[in-house]
Amino acid sequence: MPSDAPIPISGVMVPADAMSPADLLAHVRRIEALGYPSVWIPDMFGREIYVTAGYLLANTERVKVATGVAHIYGRDAIASVQAARTLAELSGGRFIQGLGVSHPIAAQARGLEWRNPVVAITEYVTAMRGPTPLQIRDTETPVPIYVAAHGPKMMAAAAAVADGANTYMQVPEHTADARRVLGPHKVLNVVLPSCLSADPEVARAAGRRAVAMYLPLPAYQRQWAAQGFTADDWAGTGSDRLVDTYVAWGDPPTLQAKMRAHVDAGATSIVLGTLPTSRAAGSWELLEALAPSHR
Repeated sequence: MPSDAPIPISGVMVPADAMSPADLLAHVRRIEALGYPSVWIPDMFGREIYVTAGYLLANTERVKVATGVAHIYGRDAIASVQAARTLAELSGGRFIQGLGVSHPIAAQARGLEWRNPVVAITEYVTAMRGPTPLQIRDTETPVPIYVAAHGPKMMAAAAAVADGANTYMQVPEHTADARRVLGPHKVLNVVLPSCLSADPEVARAAGRRAVAMYLPLPAYQRQWAAQGFTADDWAGTGSDRLVDTYVAWGDPPTLQAKMRAHVDAGATSIVLGTLPTSRAAGSWELLEALAPSHR
């Protein structure tokens, strides 16, 4: 990628459950006005993700809405196909489907058995793309499916059954490894938590808020250990080294350089995970600084 080429920022992660419906819609409309191609909403234990996507699609004009990501223990494969086709048809093709296995708590909370993640996602997406009893017609533009994947086996599954993969909170070396496993033609979306601040204390505080929920999760601990970190790094609120490695912070040129490193390593696009500098602050300065309409 030429050093002066625009960085392909394909979307923005939006913490939908933390906002009132009116604030969420105003937030997404402002992102749309800034020219970002898509917004991505997470699947936690708040609002139903596909219903929320429908609300946003019905009240916007151009921006695409993606599940980032809908976990497979929340609904069966047929229900996911039904949701995707409905949203794509009613929105004129503006829906993107991100899927993931999440973590054991997602299955346990529903009384379901946690399965081998690679087997589970492979069977799930294969079932989605096979024959179904649905009467909803296939959309003229097929809905892309991106699988959340970090390890090489999950990345290989994404390459085999999906249109590509999403990664989250990773380093460029991981992006290069992911591209080698995915092959040259699959989409690789790198979700990059980003904070517009050159003040280490402010930026690291924002970064710690972002990584807090992942610190106790074994899947992330295994990944960090494989990348040279120890239990001391994810103890407490996380080490400076851990935060600095997985959260991009700095002024706009610094953030752009970190994004470009992922693109040069093989990312198709960057999805911004915007981190406000305080719990009360917004992220509009960052979004405006990097907006497609301002380049």
